[in-house]
Amino acid sequence: MQKYTRLAKKDDLSEIMRIIADAKDFLKASGSPQWQNGYPNESVIMDDIEKQNGYVSIAGDKVAGFAAAIAGSEPTYQTIDGSWSDDNDPYCTIHRIRFSSNFQGQGLAKIFMSNIISLQYAAGIRNFRIDTHCLNVPMQTLVEHNGFSYRGIIQCNDKEDPDRLAYELNL
Repeated sequence: MQKYTRLAKKDDLSEIMRIIADAKDFLKASGSPQWQNGYPNESVIMDDIEKQNGYVSIAGDKVAGFAAAIAGSEPTYQTIDGSWSDDNDPYCTIHRIRFSSNFQGQGLAKIFMSNIISLQYAAGIRNFRIDTHCLNVPMQTLVEHNGFSYRGIIQCNDKEDPDRLAYELNL
């Protein structure tokens, strides 16, 4: 089965939204409040696609996963209970990474994350950041397996549960 990463297209939106809905169900079933307030919605994902920040993982001829890779300053990362190891160089934030339950357990998420990092690296980015909810153990495992180091707690825009574990990778 052919596996690769490419920029997301508008034609991918319905499949991406199915993956997002699947992820919301998974998070809810695992007891996490993350993504239970309507975020991310179709507008957020379409914005990722239109700004060419959205990427899809393709397995065979199916969209298996989605993530946004956004180069530039992330407002919620300006204050951290901890510290970034490199706060002067540009960085890319990886957001909204999710895989279809049909493709989980195949190691594709690790490859997808590596591919996104490689694409951004080729564009000159050497530092990467990501955050996740403290109950999202699969995401914590994924980022640690991709070489990210825990850096502290940031506050996201979730009024009910804003604390997020922040990670960084410097190449």
